[in-house]
Amino acid sequence: MQDDDIVEQWAERIRAATADERPLRLRGGGTKDWYGQALSGEILDTRAYRGIVAYDPAELVITARCGTPLAEIEATLAERNQMLAFEPPYFGRGATLGGCIAAGIAGPRRVSAGAARDFVLGATVMNGRGETLRFGGQVVKNVAGYDVARLMAGSLGTLGLILELSIKVMPRPVAEATLKFDMNGTDAVRKLNEWCGRPLPISASAWRNGTLALRLSGAESAVKSARNSLGGEVVDAVEAERFWEGLREQTDPFFATIPGKAALWRLALPSIAEPLQLPGAQMMEWGGSQRWWITDTDAQTVRISAKQAGGHATIFRAGREFDRSASVFTPLPAPLMKIHRGLKAAFDPARIFNRARLYPDL
Repeated sequence: MQDDDIVEQWAERIRAATADERPLRLRGGGTKDWYGQALSGEILDTRAYRGIVAYDPAELVITARCGTPLAEIEATLAERNQMLAFEPPYFGRGATLGGCIAAGIAGPRRVSAGAARDFVLGATVMNGRGETLRFGGQVVKNVAGYDVARLMAGSLGTLGLILELSIKVMPRPVAEATLKFDMNGTDAVRKLNEWCGRPLPISASAWRNGTLALRLSGAESAVKSARNSLGGEVVDAVEAERFWEGLREQTDPFFATIPGKAALWRLALPSIAEPLQLPGAQMMEWGGSQRWWITDTDAQTVRISAKQAGGHATIFRAGREFDRSASVFTPLPAPLMKIHRGLKAAFDPARIFNRARLYPDL
């Protein structure tokens, strides 16, 4: 089937679903089906609409269709020694570019590079009326008007069907080194804030079980200078790559077992927040601003603890017996929810796209 035929077929299906107020479940490789609220609706599989539309290494921009495998994107970039700087996790071999941006999840390099949304330059989206809308462009300096394209990042498909994306890419670092330090959580928070306040090429950090790992990325001279200045134990390159990939893909032993009544929580906190003195396994990433916590503590207690520390908490994964009555994402204040409802009404008036995936009433 030709690409134009696929898009027109989807438009007809979306118009029919809107007329019947019948929900559709937008889905690529399905590698993140577990993320967010409950799944509902007939599956609209995006994988048939795939392929790289344009790639200009000199301009650091790649444009591709929603169903393009993430592995294909990264392999193409690697040929020109470039990368997706936000280090997106796959969580499975079938991950697609559209799903990557819709989920909006970044990997260990987020602390230095930025979030997935920061790299979205343009998007072509089909709304709930079956209309094709284009936002942004294919140039880094496109900043005119509202940045609607970036709204797609983290929307979990609730605003529309992403057809095509233009993404800013970055050169791969010339050199990398990972250092390891023995220290407790409190000292790790203080050291990370001290080091991140200095001109050091820190691209990732992680603390767990009394050990702090620090990744340095950049020019050979910068990495060597930082390594000599910081000290610590240098980790073998192969072991280091395996470690950071394990954190990105959550194949690391820390994530391996979530007890039946427990959940893996992701806490977004100020980097200076002291480690939470609460039961359960904990890990810190992103210079201390992202905390992972595996606990069977009830959702209200977790969210109160996060709020008292200056942040919020998300249920990332949950065991089979976990009480799923709690909202996955922290409930929004009324003014922010009003904005979300307005956006939903503008893009998807019949609420057919990934209904209740982000919040129960969207």
